[in-house]
Amino acid sequence: MARFYLPPNAWLAEPALIGDEARHLSQVLRMKPGDSVIVFDGHGRRASAEILAVSRDRVALKLGEILPSRAPLPAITLAQAIPKGKNMDLIVQKSVELGIAAIQPLVTRYTVVQPGDGKSEKWRRNALEACKQCGQDTLPEIAEPLSFEKWIVSQAETPGLKLIASLAPGARPFREVLKDYPDTTQATLLVGPEGDFSTEETASAIAAGFLPISLGSIVLRVETATLFCLSALRYEFDR
Repeated sequence: MARFYLPPNAWLAEPALIGDEARHLSQVLRMKPGDSVIVFDGHGRRASAEILAVSRDRVALKLGEILPSRAPLPAITLAQAIPKGKNMDLIVQKSVELGIAAIQPLVTRYTVVQPGDGKSEKWRRNALEACKQCGQDTLPEIAEPLSFEKWIVSQAETPGLKLIASLAPGARPFREVLKDYPDTTQATLLVGPEGDFSTEETASAIAAGFLPISLGSIVLRVETATLFCLSALRYEFDR
């Protein structure tokens, strides 16, 4: 059944899809009054809905039973150095499918791409489309890009398991680290750019409580490393 985003403030006595969601329903899917859809609010609430009236920019709905859904655990924040090309789009999409809670794009010393205006909004649209496609009812928060230096100073007090994917000597095997923290319900994953983190950035992350993890002997591309780590976290801790 087709899924549509109905913002929390629209779950009113007369709920309706507007804007892009209404146009998608009316112009692309060409649905009609009497058809049924699923709506979700991005905060873990969903409901079946009957279409009452259709116009190009507004679709009136009658909501059925409202059902809560549980956000995946652990709640994972991905702090991602922005990679080259369209790889960040891929990372956002697949991270949503893997139940990410939040994404913080980062500009590090070796980041090649400097994000322009509107990038975060584009990533948010990608995240919404992924939620609609995969059945995820919780829309992740995607923050504005920050420099690594500005972001890391806020991380010393961040609770939960904190991991940095690292090529530096002394990084422990990922599997071993996860087994040391069996009750993890919150995690922050820090993944660097194509040139990895600088020595100073790695040291700053470790000082803020991040544990350096090795992903094995094969050097992975940025997007592969990110999705490998998220998959492993979900597999190890998902209850």
